[in-house]
Amino acid sequence: MAIANLKDIYIDQLQDIFSANTQSEKVTRELAEAASHPELKRALTAGVEGIEEGRRTLSEIIKSHGADPTGEFCKGMEGLVKEARSHGLDEDITDADARDAMIITQYQRMAHYGIAGYGCLAAFAKRLGLSEDAHKLQKCLDATEHGDRTMTEIAVGGINKAAA
Repeated sequence: MAIANLKDIYIDQLQDIFSANTQSEKVTRELAEAASHPELKRALTAGVEGIEEGRRTLSEIIKSHGADPTGEFCKGMEGLVKEARSHGLDEDITDADARDAMIITQYQRMAHYGIAGYGCLAAFAKRLGLSEDAHKLQKCLDATEHGDRTMTEIAVGGINKAAA
């Protein structure tokens, strides 16, 4: 698709974040399985549920504009997922608390990609006069930011100290 205007960018980036969520969902499940701290496991499981909800919302929005949700492959998230697997799952980390700290790091990097994407999309939707889309995207942004804050609280609340 040739990009000629903000609406084209909007559709392209909706598809990009849909792809990002598709990729991050699987590795987040794997991170949840690898985590040892019960609160971290719960937060990652909630993260998977949030990612799934985001994918449903994005799919609905994309289809409402006559586009295919799978029309784009997110290479940015592909790299973040590789890093999450390499450092959070495959790395030889002998201490469970240290692994949990690394898992949080990797999850937050993926979440920050989502925060940037949802923020841009919500702004685009507002500029395009798509108030319903903007509202839905803002809810996705808020949920992703909440997940990020939860991970920070878990890290600062004990995992980082235990890993030190």
